[in-house]
Amino acid sequence: MPHADLIIKNVRIVRHDRTEAETADIAVTDGRISAIGADLPVEEGTQVVDGGGKLAFPGVVDAHQHWGIYNPLDVDTSTESRACAQGGVTTAITYMRTGQYYLNKGGPYAEVFPEVLAASADKAYVDYAFHLAPMSKEHIREIPSLISEHGVTSFKIFMFYGSHGLHGRSADQNSFLMIPADERYDLAHFEFVMRGIQDARQQFPELADEISLSLHCETAEIMTAYTKMVEEAGELSGLAAYSASRPPHSEGLAVSIASYLAHETELPTINLLHLSSAKAMDAALRMKTAFPHVDFRREVTIGHLVTDIDTASGIGGKVNPPIRPRDDVEALWEHVMAGEVDWVVSDHACCRDEQKFGEPRDNVFVAKSGFGGAEYLLPALVSEGSRRGLDVGAVARMLAWAPAQRFGLRTKGLLDVGYDADIALVDPDATWTIHAADSESTQEYTPFEGIELSAKVTDTFLRGTRVLDSGKVTGEPTGKYLSRPTGR
Repeated sequence: MPHADLIIKNVRIVRHDRTEAETADIAVTDGRISAIGADLPVEEGTQVVDGGGKLAFPGVVDAHQHWGIYNPLDVDTSTESRACAQGGVTTAITYMRTGQYYLNKGGPYAEVFPEVLAASADKAYVDYAFHLAPMSKEHIREIPSLISEHGVTSFKIFMFYGSHGLHGRSADQNSFLMIPADERYDLAHFEFVMRGIQDARQQFPELADEISLSLHCETAEIMTAYTKMVEEAGELSGLAAYSASRPPHSEGLAVSIASYLAHETELPTINLLHLSSAKAMDAALRMKTAFPHVDFRREVTIGHLVTDIDTASGIGGKVNPPIRPRDDVEALWEHVMAGEVDWVVSDHACCRDEQKFGEPRDNVFVAKSGFGGAEYLLPALVSEGSRRGLDVGAVARMLAWAPAQRFGLRTKGLLDVGYDADIALVDPDATWTIHAADSESTQEYTPFEGIELSAKVTDTFLRGTRVLDSGKVTGEPTGKYLSRPTGR
């Protein structure tokens, strides 16, 4: 065994391919795991941490966050990465696009993305990468250079932006998206994005399985019509009204359209994002049967698994797609337990009180969409999952291994020799109650407020450096931008 900089002793190691944890020590050398075994010898100069019999999960790969959407990117990179460390997240993949919000500018990624990298550099407490959204024809042409020059291997389509804004109806799509006046962000554009990504997969065959497209699947026309119906009827309010205004069959239809376009364009690497309802999951599984040659991956958020329209704490829980009624929550859990959900994410988008709520404050339709939650991702899934009989290996698969494999993070997602020493220690017997005031996020509220959890992240290590110590963020930011695939 090489000389270890750090040994974490007496932990129960969780792996994605085993249902039960294994007691062992973990040795770390130069930021990577150098040995795993019982009673590893300690040499002079080696730091020793007593894990106290806690569960050692691979650091969470949160594949869906939004840094810089409502706050300056440099601010979010610092504060929201601290919240990540609280939740055992050691790698955050955050979405970025041109247009209103984020950097509030249009233009080619050749100009925009270096600004993104500069704004986030040296400020993160966890490692991070970016998914990019091709909003214009120019962006499609840039896909190969984004892969080769910046290591961006994952892309996104927001299907509902066809005639809908971020928070509701939008009358001026081109101004909102900051795309040329003669272009449309519509089904034809989605098709051409898919063709562009498939061309890139063929151009870089050694990376093909790690180049993928993610889709936010909701149908703009249905949402616009139902929003008008719900508002005019005036019978519903709060999160119930918002869920009804963006009905589950809107998700299902969008999933079906996206899947056929994937079939048509021969793009096999498709990620269906934050499926929120029984109908959305049903459509996703039907498409898997209809198009077995497409490698669909299905994503669910912790917000949609833990809260519903009645238990979420107020309209701060407005998000796209909406928080749903309890029946949909239970349906999602059935799919989790059946192994039909590939990964679980936070969809973390810090939206402070002064930005979130409009006038009147209790009107859900004038509130902004999105909220934070990375700090609750691992403890909430362990807590709720254990109550339902979900084994710890499945948690590790959905929170670390599966997203790491899909998104080209070859050195992440597994506690094994040669992998980055990204480790989250979890006390599975710690009962605590969520309060926004205890979060490192700058968001002053949370829809998770008052929820009791039965597991807690106590310590988080990023490449062997402790960034969370006994529940407190510690040290200076050492997070790095990850050009993918890592380890190449």
